[in-house]
Amino acid sequence: MQKKIHVKKGDSVMVITGESKGQKGRVLEVDRDKNRAIVEGVNMVSKHTKPNTKAPQGGILKKEAPVHISNLMLIDPTTGKPTRVGKKLNEKNKLVRYSKKSLEEIK
Repeated sequence: MQKKIHVKKGDSVMVITGESKGQKGRVLEVDRDKNRAIVEGVNMVSKHTKPNTKAPQGGILKKEAPVHISNLMLIDPTTGKPTRVGKKLNEKNKLVRYSKKSLEEIK
């Protein structure tokens, strides 16, 4: 059974706790099994690499590490502030996500 997660790939989110608290970014990838997401420009780690075809010099690369889903809050598209997410049926009887702050549907 699939786990219910409030963020999807492409969403704008804010980190609400942890080392990267307050940073905003776009979700690049979601791992439903581990309840983690990779957010653009957030939780950067240094990865040491040997020389290879991708990186002929090798060296130290900066890369995003996964953040736990519970540490992320979706940014309301209308107000630009973090908001909780609810689910409801719209006019076409389709389940959609909506912002609890502005009650607007999230696309």
